[in-house]
Amino acid sequence: MDTMRDRFAPVVSQLLDEDPRVAVVLAEIGRDRLVEAERQHPDRVINVGIREQLLIGTGAGLALTGLRPVMHTFASFLVERPFEQVKLDLGHQDVGGVLVSAAASFDWPSGGFTHMAPGDVALLDTLDGWTVHVPGHPDEAETLLRHAVGAGDDRVYVRLSVQSNREAVAVDGERFLTVREGRGGVVVAVGPMFDAVLAATEGLDVTVLYATTVRPFDAGALRRAAGAADAADVVIVEPYLAGTSTAAANDALADLPHRVLGLGVGRRELRRYGQIEEHVAAHGLDPASLRERISGFLGGRARG
Repeated sequence: MDTMRDRFAPVVSQLLDEDPRVAVVLAEIGRDRLVEAERQHPDRVINVGIREQLLIGTGAGLALTGLRPVMHTFASFLVERPFEQVKLDLGHQDVGGVLVSAAASFDWPSGGFTHMAPGDVALLDTLDGWTVHVPGHPDEAETLLRHAVGAGDDRVYVRLSVQSNREAVAVDGERFLTVREGRGGVVVAVGPMFDAVLAATEGLDVTVLYATTVRPFDAGALRRAAGAADAADVVIVEPYLAGTSTAAANDALADLPHRVLGLGVGRRELRRYGQIEEHVAAHGLDPASLRERISGFLGGRARG
């Protein structure tokens, strides 16, 4: 199966052909996948070299001229390194654009911590007006990428990963989807965490919500699910920094007695390269670890 990033180049190439407003800005990474698109549209496929601050500044400048820029590189170079430009050139100037990342939290362990970005969504959460998509499958990535590019002049982040669920779900770029219903609590699985959460909660009396658009946060779906449970206990399993969405969940349930547990990538840096699966296990995001942590938090009510 192709990866989400494999799907990026052909989709954005087609969008360049279809929509004269679309432009793509690169910082060297990914250029080899867009050679033909660059040949076809030399004025709208721009490679700025290894200059990530310029990547964002150029995208913002294109947006000011009326274009819809798509800016692409690894997450750590797209969100963290040029954060001041994201904040000012896009946010302060109130212009739109689409950030499309690769490498996610630890997709390329041998690249070391410079190529890991578990804090990217939390960092963007300090800014106003961002939509954040976290697909869990290449088909979902294509849907959400098209949705993002077509989203008027909004500021959108599409977080791609090599981690993927086995099957795609029909997503709409807005709502959390109810996958299972139960009364012992609510578990929200974000993007690539979906398969692991389904395996971890097999046989438990819990509602499982699937989230691929995490900002805006679907407070209504969480409230409905928590309100139908015996107790408003919520576990959020995210493929990035643990606790990134606990504040949003707390706000959604502000008038209900509730508890929220955020599971995800821990703050402690793992200083050995290892493999993706080893990072998943070390952060307690494998099915066995998730089941223990979810069951321990929800208690006896979750047992079927």
